[in-house]
Amino acid sequence: MENATLMDEYGYVKDGKVFLKGYLEYPDRQIGEVKRTEQEAIDYFKNRFTIAESKVAQLEQEVLDAQNKGSYLTKLMQLRRKLIGFDAIGDFIPLLERLDKAEAYLTDLIHSNQLKNLEIKRALIEDAKTAAAIEDWQQATDEIQEVKAKWIRTGPVDKEYQEEVETTFQGVLDDFFQRRRDFFAEQNRITQERVDEYERLIKLTKQLNWGNDLDGSYQKAREIRQAWNNVGEVHPKKFFKINKAYRHFLKLFYDRYNTAKGIEPKVKVDPRVLEQQKLLTQAESLLRNENIVVAAEQAKVLLSKWKDIKIPFRLVDKDMAEKFRSTCDKIFELSYLARVIHRKYPAFELKSEEEQIRTQIREMEWLVRRERTDLELATQNMESMLTGNEDEDKQLMGRVNIQKRKVAMKDRILREFQKKLDSLS
Repeated sequence: MENATLMDEYGYVKDGKVFLKGYLEYPDRQIGEVKRTEQEAIDYFKNRFTIAESKVAQLEQEVLDAQNKGSYLTKLMQLRRKLIGFDAIGDFIPLLERLDKAEAYLTDLIHSNQLKNLEIKRALIEDAKTAAAIEDWQQATDEIQEVKAKWIRTGPVDKEYQEEVETTFQGVLDDFFQRRRDFFAEQNRITQERVDEYERLIKLTKQLNWGNDLDGSYQKAREIRQAWNNVGEVHPKKFFKINKAYRHFLKLFYDRYNTAKGIEPKVKVDPRVLEQQKLLTQAESLLRNENIVVAAEQAKVLLSKWKDIKIPFRLVDKDMAEKFRSTCDKIFELSYLARVIHRKYPAFELKSEEEQIRTQIREMEWLVRRERTDLELATQNMESMLTGNEDEDKQLMGRVNIQKRKVAMKDRILREFQKKLDSLS
């Protein structure tokens, strides 16, 4: 420095080179060379010091504004290293002191957060243990996944406790999922045993048709039936297929037995099916009621009763169910049409039969056009509102299907009116 040709408070020029004066434990350091004049070189590096000041100020502001302040500690460390090696002339000590202050603040904050995180994670471990003890596997799994999501969102803990809490938490999860795998593996094993037993009984039932000892085979069929009822439950879809095969071969045997014995079998009908048949007959009777508006109110009662009948899937008569639903739909549509006509045409009853039918056709055509417009809008809305959630999407499609049924029924009634009009011509 003795041979310096130009001195500044924090730097100097020597032998055509620019130096930053040493500070703290850092010695003098060359930061550049003189390109034109020594003063220009000094001024250039003094101006560069504003960059260092702005970087520190920017970091302080970001820490102040940030939600997750602890994440800035690493950035602060990096900035300190850059400042120590930054080529500029100025007083770096206050800048480093500001970083030291910010570091102390962040370190205390991180320590405080880590203590809170430790408390939270220990509580989550207990929540996981509680969820893992639930007997309903689906409910337990849902709650375990919820706890796991909270765990992931919770920040880190002090390194001293990191391994402890992570190992404990993962141990609870591993134990739960292993027990769940073991449970379902056992359930699958039991199910497969039951399926094997069902298939064995189907084979025995099939063999009943081969023997000549009908009385012995009849007794055997009763034993097989008893064994069949005691096998146990399997998945409904799988059981439907198995049960269909069993009933097929059993029916073949009983048909053969009854024919040989001259027995006229009585067909047993489930009382719930009989109740549905009764409701269908009542609905068809309402359709012939002269006061269709009153009939519609009664049809609502029948529809409610139909829904209350809990009938097994295997006994469901889809054709009868569709006929009942269609009959009720027709009653409701005719009732709505009757109310529209009563409101718009007070003297409707005084018209000739042909004029009445023409009026009904005209009003129904208007209703069909309106329904078709509503259906188009509903379809467009459904396509834009589909979420990928099976239950929600099913509800959306269900509403559109109801709209389609209403349009189809109006079209059907319209054709019937037109046919009736044609017959009068």
